[in-house]
Amino acid sequence: MTSRTWLITGASSGFGHALTTQLLQRGDTVIGTVRNVDKVAALAEKYPDTFRPEILDVTDTTAVRKTVDAAFEAGRVDVIVSNAGYGLFGAAEEITDDQVDHIIATNLTGSITLIRAAMPHLRAQGSGRIIQMSTYGGQVAFPGNSMYHAAKWGIEGFAESVAQEVAPFNIGVTIVEPGGARTEFRYGSAQVADPIDAYDGNPAHAFHAMLDPANGLAPGDPQRMAARIIESVDTEPAPLRMVLGSQALDSTLGVLRKRIEDFEAQRDLAASTDFPAGE
Repeated sequence: MTSRTWLITGASSGFGHALTTQLLQRGDTVIGTVRNVDKVAALAEKYPDTFRPEILDVTDTTAVRKTVDAAFEAGRVDVIVSNAGYGLFGAAEEITDDQVDHIIATNLTGSITLIRAAMPHLRAQGSGRIIQMSTYGGQVAFPGNSMYHAAKWGIEGFAESVAQEVAPFNIGVTIVEPGGARTEFRYGSAQVADPIDAYDGNPAHAFHAMLDPANGLAPGDPQRMAARIIESVDTEPAPLRMVLGSQALDSTLGVLRKRIEDFEAQRDLAASTDFPAGE
């Protein structure tokens, strides 16, 4: 088994913590960014030679670049995992301007900055893998999740474009689209906008049931999902997308089939806006 060095943002919880723990257990080296080192103190004590926690707020683009540069200055980094992010729930009208700015800065701009900062180093190495954590919500949209979807649909478009740009340099890009999982994302770190009475009973508030563990836990096992993500790094060429969770895959396929059906029905409309042949 090849030993690798990984740079993982958001290593203190959720998928980031699951990935970090499994990688350290198998002997890999992890540079894990966190906002509070106390949350990974046990890992730092147990793996002093292979785990290096770094304080980082991914909304600080200057700090992101410095962290990435320092990681590569210390040696080769094989895998970049852009994982830091959070959920924001509420009708679009309920979300404040500050909340819009912060989730875009975290879930979209922060990921873009991380990947862009890593690209020249990976290109100089002549190889590497970029893993962008997304969600099946990067393909499927639900009411009450507008800004989360905006960030994830945005980062998926960015990553898919970048995958084509860096493939000639032997750099692979994988977008990971998990379904619901039993992580802090759903049951601890999710942020909820202040409600507006007009939306009581509206589909935009259906997420309240999802966030309440009393209504049933998410089906996804973050440990199994982390294991599949780690295994994907040995796959060549890099899979562009990985959907994790049977419910997530079923939902994605259903939405994509309907989308294709809707597009197919527009053939005459689309053609009606072309110049006639020969003109």
